[in-house]
Amino acid sequence: MSKKVICLFDVDGTLTDPRQPIKPNVEKFLVEKVRKEFDIAVVGGSDLVKLKEQLGGGSIFQKYKYVFAENGLIAFKDGKQLPTETIQSVIGEDALQDLINFCLKYISELHLPFKRGTFIEFRSGMLNVSPVGRNCSTEERIQFYEYDIENQIRQKFIHALKKEFPNLALTYSIGGQISFDVFPIGWDKTYCLRHIQGYDEIHFFGDKTAEGGNDHEIYESDLTVGHRVTCSEDTVNQLNVLMALIKENKEKEQFTVPMQCA
Repeated sequence: MSKKVICLFDVDGTLTDPRQPIKPNVEKFLVEKVRKEFDIAVVGGSDLVKLKEQLGGGSIFQKYKYVFAENGLIAFKDGKQLPTETIQSVIGEDALQDLINFCLKYISELHLPFKRGTFIEFRSGMLNVSPVGRNCSTEERIQFYEYDIENQIRQKFIHALKKEFPNLALTYSIGGQISFDVFPIGWDKTYCLRHIQGYDEIHFFGDKTAEGGNDHEIYESDLTVGHRVTCSEDTVNQLNVLMALIKENKEKEQFTVPMQCA
């Protein structure tokens, strides 16, 4: 019997360029070809508003079986929202404020080539911390990303947080070009897997799969078949390979099924 498969996609760097809308040819391929073979789902660290901006507004719920924002803390199946939790309910308001205050003070003492607005974005299940500010332009994002590779701004920031708050059960995860996420241990992208039921295989596609990246835990999970990609074009190529393999396996199954007498 053929296996029931679902493909689960990271967003930035996997289906889209960072914080950019999905390209029409990629979306058409997913909806018209991939979805004919198996269900598709998306999981991002961003909030639902940003996912909608990148993946087609309200129609996102018609295109994807599951939509997971904030690593799955905000979850939808067939357009219906599933139960959720909040970071403050886990670590407490006092610890949360201490964490936010430390981040703001640390950022205030950083000297970078430039700074813009929105340095901390509060989400349901996490904080998104951007040393340079989320309001920077696309060109500034690229400039900071290159600066960060050379100077390890985000890595040093995370090291300072771990040193300051050793007793908080938090994960610090770098994703995208300008920020990192802070969330309770276990609330990485594997959180969304608790909602996915009834499949023999969950194929996950992501670009930040190295240790410390926000796709690492779900890529390495025993519950998924991990696919490391470099961009949306690579995702399309790997999906074509996967569909060809599944088709080949189906054809082999047909030849191995015993003939029945009438």
